[in-house]
Amino acid sequence: MPTNRPAPEPGPAFAEFSAAFPFALDDYQRDGCAHIEAGSGVLVAAPTGAGKTVVGEFAVFLALREGRKCFYTTPIKALSNQKYHDLSERFGSHRVGLLTGDTTINGDAPIVVMTTEVLRNMIYAGSSTLRGLGYVVMDEVHYLADRFRGAVWEEVIIGLAPSVQLVSLSATVSNAEEFGDWLDEVRGGVEVVLSERRPVPLFQHMMAGRRIYDLFEAEAPTALAGDRSPALGAASAADVNPELVSLAKQESRFVRDDSRRQRGRRTRERIEKNAAGRGQQGPNLIPRRDGAVEKLDAEGLLPAIYFIFSRAGCDQAVGQLLRSGVRLTNAVERTELDALASAATTGLSRDDLEALDYATFAEALRRGIAAHHAGMLPAFKECVEAAFVRGLVKVVFATETLALGINMPARSVVLEKLVKYNGEAHVDITAGEYTQLTGRAGRRGIDVEGHAVVLWHRNVDPRAVAGLASKRTYPLRSSFSPTYNMAVNMVARVGREKARGLLEQSFAQYQSDKSVVGLARAATRNKEKIAALWADAACDRGDFEEYARLRASIGALEAEAARSRKADRRAESISVLLELVPGDIIAIPSGRHEGWAVVIDPGVGRDRANPSPLVMTEQRQVKKLSLTDFPSPPVVAGRMRVPKHFDGRSAKDRRNLAAAFHTKLGSVDLSARRYNAAAMDEEVAGRIAELRASVKEHPCHACPDREAHARAAEKALRLERDTADLRAQTERRSNTIANRFDKVCLVLSSLGYLSPDGTGVTDAGRMLARIYSELDLVTAEAIRAGTFDELDPAELAAVLSSLTYESRGGEPQRPARMPTRSSEVAQTMVRRIWREVRLLERDHRLEQGRDPDIGFAEAVYRWGNGVALGEILEETELTAGDFVRWMRMVIDLLGQVADAAGESVVRDNAREAIGRLRRGVVDAAYLEDD
Repeated sequence: MPTNRPAPEPGPAFAEFSAAFPFALDDYQRDGCAHIEAGSGVLVAAPTGAGKTVVGEFAVFLALREGRKCFYTTPIKALSNQKYHDLSERFGSHRVGLLTGDTTINGDAPIVVMTTEVLRNMIYAGSSTLRGLGYVVMDEVHYLADRFRGAVWEEVIIGLAPSVQLVSLSATVSNAEEFGDWLDEVRGGVEVVLSERRPVPLFQHMMAGRRIYDLFEAEAPTALAGDRSPALGAASAADVNPELVSLAKQESRFVRDDSRRQRGRRTRERIEKNAAGRGQQGPNLIPRRDGAVEKLDAEGLLPAIYFIFSRAGCDQAVGQLLRSGVRLTNAVERTELDALASAATTGLSRDDLEALDYATFAEALRRGIAAHHAGMLPAFKECVEAAFVRGLVKVVFATETLALGINMPARSVVLEKLVKYNGEAHVDITAGEYTQLTGRAGRRGIDVEGHAVVLWHRNVDPRAVAGLASKRTYPLRSSFSPTYNMAVNMVARVGREKARGLLEQSFAQYQSDKSVVGLARAATRNKEKIAALWADAACDRGDFEEYARLRASIGALEAEAARSRKADRRAESISVLLELVPGDIIAIPSGRHEGWAVVIDPGVGRDRANPSPLVMTEQRQVKKLSLTDFPSPPVVAGRMRVPKHFDGRSAKDRRNLAAAFHTKLGSVDLSARRYNAAAMDEEVAGRIAELRASVKEHPCHACPDREAHARAAEKALRLERDTADLRAQTERRSNTIANRFDKVCLVLSSLGYLSPDGTGVTDAGRMLARIYSELDLVTAEAIRAGTFDELDPAELAAVLSSLTYESRGGEPQRPARMPTRSSEVAQTMVRRIWREVRLLERDHRLEQGRDPDIGFAEAVYRWGNGVALGEILEETELTAGDFVRWMRMVIDLLGQVADAAGESVVRDNAREAIGRLRRGVVDAAYLEDD
């Protein structure tokens, strides 16, 4: 496909459309519209705020002009709501509808805005609404890379009728051409239009102390216009401001070499206090939050989005500015903000507002200060968004989620740090993430320039910041993978073989196939090198390749025998550890704790493959051991009494147990301390002896240049092993999506959701087709098993919450429990079903689904029984935003279960549960973003 080829001349429709704008459209907008008018699909990739939605609106305009339908899809409900209002204002509310799953407004209109999932569900259901569909606009199509929801975009792209013109709008991605090539291959006739030019130049800065420095000595690469703008993914050679480099050097003189390691706050404070006591403290360059905002205000750089990668940090920042008396609004603006806040909380009771700390939110808002993160009530977030867009809120402290989706441009973007927690560890942000975050800076039509400001923080390297600001790399990677629901829907719609073929057209497979080409080339190159190395190893006394392979066989057999003995020792260690009881006296064979120890707790939990005994060593230390402490099985030499209520934190208890332990050691036979390792298997030993004899008898063994030949041969053998690995990777990556689909279908057939040959969908499969949750198969199996039949509505909601809720990682959690005996019995059944599904997935080598999580069950049950919001939030430690978001996900699953269960008590109870849960803040949030 010719990518980025010259667009045709725009036709009369474009002339009529563009006449409505008070300014001339950009070249890339004109090109995108021209391709659509010429009958092509189009992928438009442009920076945030560049106005690419104009191309999508042209598709809407054409649909109305031609008497056809246009669906405008967005990834989140907040964007759908925003786009619905925009299009209604432009084209008339009678011509525009909204479908978000929760909300249906004018669903038969010629223009319908919807979330992408709604369109996917329509395609699978063969909805009559699809008749007359001429255009589909997929806004924010780069969401295709989202790990949890990205597959939906590929399902839609693959599943849409060929007659539908697809208009895909994306942020700047460095592999847009690759994505466009795939779209063209799957859909046909798709053109790619790229714009790497920001509509507003972006200047890069760092703030150290109370001063804002330019990041670059010359003009920032992102501030260069037109042809001087750097190519996407290219690094600029721009020099860093020497003043910043000098500041970093000054700071480094007061920082110990090892202080760059991650430390706790108290440890860092102690180091800094000691340094200050020695007169070694350098200048404090880290700006205070209130000082940074005041400086931005003084420099005319507000409004700003101030990114802090922590919900708690955002709320603390608002509190700090309030305590500092920062006020950024005038009397007129405060009146408008009061009205916005009042409108946003309509329908909430006084008790709810008190539980939500509304007074603090409203006071900060009046001063032009707000937070924005997923833990906030959706109504509060929407209020902040509306106030910011109108220029009333001057600074928003936000987490990185604000960088996606909702349209909230600012004059400046501030990054407090360049490190964030990804759910598992603190990691540096990538160049792509930096581009996404700073892309909000510079409001088109308002600002002549935008500003990105990185605050000075410990051990920051200005050169590293410049590297992030210069590279605009943001590759799009598919997250597509067949699910059980997807499989039954596709088999029902097009049959097994065609479904398999369609899945082979996914972007995930397309990217995998491209990587296979590289692997194949590497294997071919290796083959040539191997032939040359065997030529170098040639010996005039005989076949040196044969000789080298004999030697390699000996090494391989010995290594395999060693691995086998190690595996045997591990299995025996586990066996001995599983039999331990409190009071056993054991020998720790090696490591830091080598010696005798007494078992306090055997440490055998659910994971019987990894016992971790708690022991007291001869040195009176209480330690939790693991399998790594037992490379060979421990010897149990005797047993003694350990007090039932022994407390390892009590010095007295440790002292008493140690005394008894040392006394007992004097009466125990310690001679059998060592484990006798098993000898090598006789058959293997015999085979190795035969090979050694063959090596000695080989004519090449006596060659004086034997070791020189051997070095070349070893390189050849190593390359052969590498090539075999490459071929194995090629095999794994070829048809990966289709192979996973086959495995999914085998599981479904074994459980009766597909016919035995996997080509037809059963009644159970049609029920599963209505369940779209992550644990779809577990949910369907629970319905079939009658797990939910005896539950009342609130109990049903509580049990289903375990199939949607996921506790936030890295945070301490209260012990969770089910609210009633009936729900506990049902949850036990759900967990048994989940284990059975996991075993099936393991047998078919499928990635296994996550665990059910009962952490939200009590909150759902109590809310379903009318308990007040404040009481639940206090007991659960959930934020209001999390509470509403998870409650709505439970409601969504209840709706799916009601549809899937058919005429039954489960359907009735699910519908009643939805009615009970949709009250107060939950019901008020139903036009908000998830």
